[in-house]
Amino acid sequence: MSVLTLEIAVNLAGQALAAGREISAAPLTVAVLDSGGHLVALQREDGASLLRPQIAIGKAWGAIALGKGSRLLAQDAQQRPAFFAALNGLGQGSVVPAPGGVLIRDQDGRVLGAIGVSGDVSDVDEQVAVRAVEAVLLRADVGVTI
Repeated sequence: MSVLTLEIAVNLAGQALAAGREISAAPLTVAVLDSGGHLVALQREDGASLLRPQIAIGKAWGAIALGKGSRLLAQDAQQRPAFFAALNGLGQGSVVPAPGGVLIRDQDGRVLGAIGVSGDVSDVDEQVAVRAVEAVLLRADVGVTI
């Protein structure tokens, strides 16, 4: 597989929401982007707050834009705040450096896209994203062992 199809993206979003329900997460929003950073699927649970779609997209977009999970982006942002301020200026405020944005890789390691989850604490968002990717038999790349 070398492309993230609509069918896979919708399945990923559904798997993420199901994973969230299994662990009693707060209402979630899930964004799935292709390898070019384009939104393919977005699902927002009832009760998810107003900015959750933009946050989920920003987590996934940052992962695609910089080639690493948003957990690593959060660490980078703490060490290089000026770089991230400039980055968000260039990306029109599109990068959200907080865990919950995960690269989606095929079994050969090629990046197919990214999934971003927002709604609960960032560690839970990331856990849900990883579970969704693994449920569709793809590889979740957070960039570090969690």
